[in-house]
Amino acid sequence: MVAGELVQEHLRAGTGAPDDITVGRKEPEDEERPNEAVHAGGAGETISKRAQELEEDKEAPPDEREVMLPNGGGGGEGEEEEEKRLETRVYARRFAVLAVFSLYSLVNAFQWIQYSIITNVFTQYYGVTNDKVDWLSIVYMVAYVPLIFPATWLLDRKGLRLTALLGAGLNCAGAWLKCASVNPQLFAVTVTAQVICSVAQVFILGLPSRVASVWFGPREVSTACATAVLGNQLGAAIGFLLPPVLVPNTPDNVELTGHNIMIMFYGTAAVSTVLFVLAVIVIKDRPPLPPSQAQAVLPDSPPEDYSYKQSILNLVKNKAFVLLLITYGIMTGSFYSVSTLLNQMIMACYENQELNAGRIGLTLVVAGMVGSILCGLWLDRTKLYKITTLIVYILSFVGMLVFTFTLDLKNIHLVFVTAGVLGFFMTGYLPLGFEFGVEITYPESEGTSSGLLNAFAQIFGIIFTLIQGKLTTDHGPLSGNLFLCAWIFLGIILTALIKSELKRHNVNMGADSNHLKALTTDCPGDCPSEKKSNGAKMEPSVSFSRETSL
Repeated sequence: MVAGELVQEHLRAGTGAPDDITVGRKEPEDEERPNEAVHAGGAGETISKRAQELEEDKEAPPDEREVMLPNGGGGGEGEEEEEKRLETRVYARRFAVLAVFSLYSLVNAFQWIQYSIITNVFTQYYGVTNDKVDWLSIVYMVAYVPLIFPATWLLDRKGLRLTALLGAGLNCAGAWLKCASVNPQLFAVTVTAQVICSVAQVFILGLPSRVASVWFGPREVSTACATAVLGNQLGAAIGFLLPPVLVPNTPDNVELTGHNIMIMFYGTAAVSTVLFVLAVIVIKDRPPLPPSQAQAVLPDSPPEDYSYKQSILNLVKNKAFVLLLITYGIMTGSFYSVSTLLNQMIMACYENQELNAGRIGLTLVVAGMVGSILCGLWLDRTKLYKITTLIVYILSFVGMLVFTFTLDLKNIHLVFVTAGVLGFFMTGYLPLGFEFGVEITYPESEGTSSGLLNAFAQIFGIIFTLIQGKLTTDHGPLSGNLFLCAWIFLGIILTALIKSELKRHNVNMGADSNHLKALTTDCPGDCPSEKKSNGAKMEPSVSFSRETSL
């Protein structure tokens, strides 16, 4: 009985033959007794069935259990641990975290624009040229590009709290140093202070997506991200409004100008200090329980073999994200350029309208704040990321065209309207880009994707500001604005080519909850490059949720 022998050997190699089953070798004379042969064959079938049952009942080896269950255990304990790990909850503390972050982001944005909106005042007070004052705004963009990589590495390795405290602390330090620069001979000190504030910005701009994802549930994450971005926009709006009021142009009284600048600087420093203390008290890395399934299936902290370089490579190899990097850079860079050069454009078309230039900038940003909130609410309700992004991009292009051709019609009230329309869509695009980027790059870190988006925005912002500023100076605002229109039109085409895979939404909705889990893996260094995911391996699901095409 060859089958019987194989079963016997298998049982010996496994758990051993049970005591109540005796397996014997078939003797040669059995072939001469057909009835007994039939009986032996029946016994062989019985043994085969029994062996199959033993094989099914046999406990799986530990390494197989670890592959099947993320927590590594077996039986009921593993299931209980899995249920506990996937438990979600939202905490009221999330609103305090969001509020504190938004407020110190507001102060940082205020310090970015407070110089350029009253360029003529600072040039007279410090005795410098316009381009040097412009660089006090451009330095925010220049500092961001090289520092974003260590900043996002710090966010991934050390968490939200340390990164947030660095941003709030540097912002506070730069504000106090500005107070020491109120002297016509200390322009270098105010430049140093602005550089410190620009470094603080690196630890601020990449956090909205992280704050929203870690603290807020799936039905409010986009709105939370929009609110976090809103704080930065509100700071820019206040930066357009308050400096012309606090520091009016008094060219004949340098002492009065210095006194007014000191009031603005000391007020900013006091608010920054209060917000830094609140950040120390309120902001934590993450809540005790995750707010969504997308966060629940991710490890609480990066594994020991986590590679920031590999995370960057994963994002660069994502074609959809690369297209989003370019389109986000074009749109946001255009907004930075328009904001920086708005005073020059208005003054070129309307004389003695410095105060209205600030009010137009305020209108631009406030309308954008409304657009950001509405876009966030719309995404939370529909999850139509690509369609919404494409529509907002097209409407931003239309708004830029209208603003360009109505700027020089000698109707300042019309400029208020067109600037508001432009800001509504152009600034409303900012949270869309953040959330879309997180969606198509999940489970990569939100801080890394947001940091790269902001880096491209700063690069395009520097290039656009310098080129548009040169065109505006040499040929007038029309040529500079047409330059931006051409680039925004290119952004529309590239946005239409983005392939939308709603990976995070797919996990939150549980569409493939049995197939898509974050498991720890031991092979980031040995696996093929396309399989690497920094210790968080996403098992393939049947299909990712895709948006309906237009």
